[in-house]
Amino acid sequence: MEKTWKQRCLPLLLLLSILSADTNHNNIIFLRQTAADGVTPEEATLLRDEVREMFYHAFNGYMEHAFPLDELKPLSCEGEDSLGGYALTLIDSLDMLALLGDREQFTSSVDWIGKNLRFDINKTVSVFETTIRVLGGLLSAHLIASDYATGMRIPSYDNQLLDLAEDLARRMLPAFDTPTGIPFGSVNLLYGVDEQESRITSTAGGGTLTLEFGMLSRLTNDPIFEQVTKNAVRGLWARRSKLNLVGAHINVFTGEWTQKDAGIGTSIDSFYEYLLKAYLLFGDEEYLFIFQEAYAAAMHYLYNDPWYVEVNMDSAAIVWPLFNSLQAFWPGLQVLAGDIDPAIRTHAAFFSVWKRYGFTPEGFNLATLTVQHGQKSYPLRPELIESTYWLYKATRDPRYLDVGRDMVVSLQYGARCPCGYCHIVDVEFHKKEDHMESFFLAETVKYLWLLFDLASGPDNLVENGPYKYIFSTEGHLLPATPQISLIHEHCSYLGAYCKGGGIEQESRKSDISIHPQENNTSVISGSWVHSSYPSDSSFLESTTTSGLMKGLCPGLTHGQKYGISYLDATRTAQEDRSMQQRENVADSHSLLVVSQQSADNSLSKNKNNDHDRNVQESSE
Repeated sequence: MEKTWKQRCLPLLLLLSILSADTNHNNIIFLRQTAADGVTPEEATLLRDEVREMFYHAFNGYMEHAFPLDELKPLSCEGEDSLGGYALTLIDSLDMLALLGDREQFTSSVDWIGKNLRFDINKTVSVFETTIRVLGGLLSAHLIASDYATGMRIPSYDNQLLDLAEDLARRMLPAFDTPTGIPFGSVNLLYGVDEQESRITSTAGGGTLTLEFGMLSRLTNDPIFEQVTKNAVRGLWARRSKLNLVGAHINVFTGEWTQKDAGIGTSIDSFYEYLLKAYLLFGDEEYLFIFQEAYAAAMHYLYNDPWYVEVNMDSAAIVWPLFNSLQAFWPGLQVLAGDIDPAIRTHAAFFSVWKRYGFTPEGFNLATLTVQHGQKSYPLRPELIESTYWLYKATRDPRYLDVGRDMVVSLQYGARCPCGYCHIVDVEFHKKEDHMESFFLAETVKYLWLLFDLASGPDNLVENGPYKYIFSTEGHLLPATPQISLIHEHCSYLGAYCKGGGIEQESRKSDISIHPQENNTSVISGSWVHSSYPSDSSFLESTTTSGLMKGLCPGLTHGQKYGISYLDATRTAQEDRSMQQRENVADSHSLLVVSQQSADNSLSKNKNNDHDRNVQESSE
């Protein structure tokens, strides 16, 4: 007799209940007490200086042994071209040099790039990696070098980096010429998309381009860059399942999902990240609506407190009980959204894996409690460090300084090499590999340095600068200036119609143009979200929001407002009732409505998540 889903999943559910122990009392599995005492302010200053030395050990190693090749081989002290052959690590490091106040190196680097870098080369490159590393690095450095308010303006600078960024982005535009609007994964910078190019791309690859391309549109007054990336997000979201989940890989021509595993890690992670950050940076409410719906679904179907699993996007059946290292960005994103309590518990769970091995493996199996076969490496990823920084920024709880210190120790004693820092091939034996990704300098040491500088009395662009900064998924600094956050450009929505009678109503631009900085905001220790939106998602779908939209019918869904609908729009009455039940549960996770919290608040008392786990049996 075939087992029911409850019988098959009972061992996993029991395991997950064990793993969800109250982290305030350090009962979570694997979590061990830090051997040393808490980090003092004096030690935080020493750790900040040590992280600064870590950056220059790796940066100088790159400049001496690898430049102008893309990346450093830190064991052999050689260089290699890994992306496009255009000094990738230098571009990725520019805003970190500015953050450290290194005017001399920042100026000379910007000058060299402006004089020597060209993109009219016969190279086929990743659209995703080139966007977040190169385009983002150029734009961030341009915004710093061209602005007196940053304290790092270069007098001789004449928009060279912006010109390069625009040229690069135009060379990637052919990738977006698909029936779905979702871009190809790769493009040749000289000849466009090859006829043999794969039509399969990841959700993150197609949906993590909005910040950089949107920023470029604002700086050049050319809307094409923002339009194509927004259409890509719409193309992905239009093909979500009826559970509001997206899969991992999709065919950019047919729109069919080729991998239906839904999760918050590999191949999907930064899709969620850029929904929220695009709203925070640009004030575009469409991203807010999509984020709220996507986040609610993720918390309902993927969250097994405090871990996250992968499920089938259609049935929500668990397919992969795995902690994936790329999931570790999620607590930091939750801080930005204002959902602190689950962020605290999940971060503690993720860090328990780091404590066990000294690093986080690419995959940790929650069923066997072992490193996943074939996923034993640690390629110097920043995600857990990033979340540690955001949680300390939100709570000022000193335990996160202890976490940061443990991470510094692991990197110094386990990954330091003669000319930089090495990938760890196997976290169980700490075997090193002769490779250092550029994101080690762009993100990993950046978030560590910001963590300890914040504890020491911050003196940097992010904490004391003239703007609120949004970090790209590569850790690049993008300021929310009045020039960038032009919300009035997004106040006209077309194609609204009533669900009942199908009567079209005209959407008119609001008489009042509200700038994000003029809205009531909630502040979490320097981070900020707009708080003029109700927390109940059903209310969001039935009312005019902030006076920006008029002529919308009561009861409209987000898809109806923006002309986005399921490809299969037919639903039975039973499906409608089931959907309403899911929406009622999801309402409890609608975010971006948070009360102001003091920077000195201690950690909130953990609460067990008691919402239903309506995991459905796979139809297969």
